[in-house]
Amino acid sequence: MLEPTDAMILLVPVLPIAIWAALSDLKRMKIPNTSVLAMAAVWPLLGWFLVPLSAWLWGFALMAIVFVIGFLLYTTGTFGAGDAKFAAAMAGIFVGGNISEILLIIFVSMVGSLILHRVLRSLPFVRNATPDWESWTRRRYFPFGMALSVIVVFYLLAAIWPQG
Repeated sequence: MLEPTDAMILLVPVLPIAIWAALSDLKRMKIPNTSVLAMAAVWPLLGWFLVPLSAWLWGFALMAIVFVIGFLLYTTGTFGAGDAKFAAAMAGIFVGGNISEILLIIFVSMVGSLILHRVLRSLPFVRNATPDWESWTRRRYFPFGMALSVIVVFYLLAAIWPQG
């Protein structure tokens, strides 16, 4: 797990990129390549400063592994292409983390994002405020960029939060 100060440093660029990707996915059901590139730049630019060199290099390996898995999920129709790229772009941040904590954050974030999306979609005042959002009308699909953004932000917040 990252040190609290390191997680804060990463959260500064990650938070606006995550919000950008999530809102874009909610509105257009697409994650812009520019947000993927911005997220992918965070690890090379900041990771080397925050973790040992070997962990930093493993971060790139993790990004490649997640990209291959995401591509395979994309070919089966399980994952969107933007989702696969965004997941790979943020993967380096998780290097050295506790796998059980990461899996718990992934599970809670995915289920929570799905429930939140469905609740917001059912509220007339939300629909009226965002009438052109494609994710409200595409019943079969879920804007997974929202869940991915929640995962990376919650992971960094968990690293910042005082451990008990």
